[in-house]
Amino acid sequence: VGVCKQEMLQKKNAVLVDGIILNGPIMDSKAGEKFVEEACKIIMQEVVQKADDVTEKVCEWQAPEKLKQILDLEMRDTGECHQKILQLCRDVIKYSVKTNHPRFFNQLYAGIDYYSLVARFITEALNPSVYTYEVSPVFLLVEEAVIKKMIEFIGWEEGDGIFNPGGSVSNMYAMNLARYKFCPEIKEKGLSGLPRLVLFASEECHYSMKKAASFLGIGTENVYFIKADERGKMIPEELEKQVQRARKEGSAPFLVCATAGTTVLGAFDPLDKIADICEKHGLWLHVDASWGGSALISRKHRRLLHGIHRADSVAWNPHKMLLAGIQCCALLVKDNSGLLKKCYSAEAAYLFQQDKFYDVSYDTGDKSIQCSRRPDAFKFWLMWKALGTTGLEERVNRALALARYLVEEMKKREGFQLLLEPEYANVCFWYIPPSLRKMEAGPEFWQKLHQVAPIIKERMMKKGSMMLGYQPHWGKVNFFRQVVISPQVSREDMDFLLDEIELLAKDL
Repeated sequence: VGVCKQEMLQKKNAVLVDGIILNGPIMDSKAGEKFVEEACKIIMQEVVQKADDVTEKVCEWQAPEKLKQILDLEMRDTGECHQKILQLCRDVIKYSVKTNHPRFFNQLYAGIDYYSLVARFITEALNPSVYTYEVSPVFLLVEEAVIKKMIEFIGWEEGDGIFNPGGSVSNMYAMNLARYKFCPEIKEKGLSGLPRLVLFASEECHYSMKKAASFLGIGTENVYFIKADERGKMIPEELEKQVQRARKEGSAPFLVCATAGTTVLGAFDPLDKIADICEKHGLWLHVDASWGGSALISRKHRRLLHGIHRADSVAWNPHKMLLAGIQCCALLVKDNSGLLKKCYSAEAAYLFQQDKFYDVSYDTGDKSIQCSRRPDAFKFWLMWKALGTTGLEERVNRALALARYLVEEMKKREGFQLLLEPEYANVCFWYIPPSLRKMEAGPEFWQKLHQVAPIIKERMMKKGSMMLGYQPHWGKVNFFRQVVISPQVSREDMDFLLDEIELLAKDL
């Protein structure tokens, strides 16, 4: 560095301010390009090329304190050489969970889509922010095109929308938008003077509803949770009772949040009947279809969301079933009168000048609660362009067919017990090990069975053979929730899952 500084000072017209040389760039572009090239080779070799290799571990498990030592996490005063940084890149990949592994079933996302991945490479390299046409012309037009197409699949003739950092944020947007529609003065005057606002959601809804109510100042006590049936679907008659109860209490009901694809059971609320109640009482209907929305792409399975066209807003995450890459989440709104912009606009003069040389209606950033915003729609768009609607439809159909195959195979094996017949890609089941199979299903049985899933999970994690989620749920002891998403998953992987659980639990 000292030699470089001397050379720069010796050049004619060298400018020094506060001891800092201002001539030329400070970065070594050639060295940087070389580093990027070598890092990309590591990504190709260790992530992309191994994405469908079932002989690889899903996770190279290490305890937190051990992993801290391996990774050398401390930041120092002086930078380290490129070879050391490249080794860190290898270590990060090695000890991370391979969510693109065919036997990663732990979450409502999985797998790798190569077109979406390339789209992410492009946007990471370009580093855009989507708020004005002048700084993000391509990505604003892409988002507009994708939102228009998603609106078509919902069944609306027109609408609006915006991509957000997660389904939880989309649900928060919708809740705030419904409140603004109910009482527009809240934007300027705030919460003071408002009646007690009440909203309704299924007891099976995503926990983000509770978080949104807390964040927006509505209060978690003002979320009335509606009973669900044995399949996890909201009971419309119970919703009607709770709306009437709220009115009798002098509260102001303003919103119903229905769910299309619940997180655990994969249940779809009866949207048509819920929409009837919303119309009767003048309530905004939001459908959280973050998980189940992708069934709209399938002509065979879109019936699961029958009635969704009657919703006022919909949250839909293409990064889940369709593999668009985290994060890729849209809030779609039936209103096309500019309600999103009216609700969220702050009219920042340094960004949204009205005297620009182009059509300022393309400056959509004022519809967002964010300023800087990622071009998430681009991942979905490039993938959709490459695969077509039929390719996306095939992903949905195949995932649900594999889930059905798994269920039928479970029924042939002793020890596997379904909680319920799935209607989506969530397969919820207990594994009853040999020692419990002849035991009466009383309190002691359920207490012992509750301990089985955590033990199996620990063993599979430390072995690295697969990842499968478990949880207790509404009085039911720990059970596994297997989710099929990735197109890299095969019938053989379903067979492996059953064999592996039997193997891991043979001594229990």
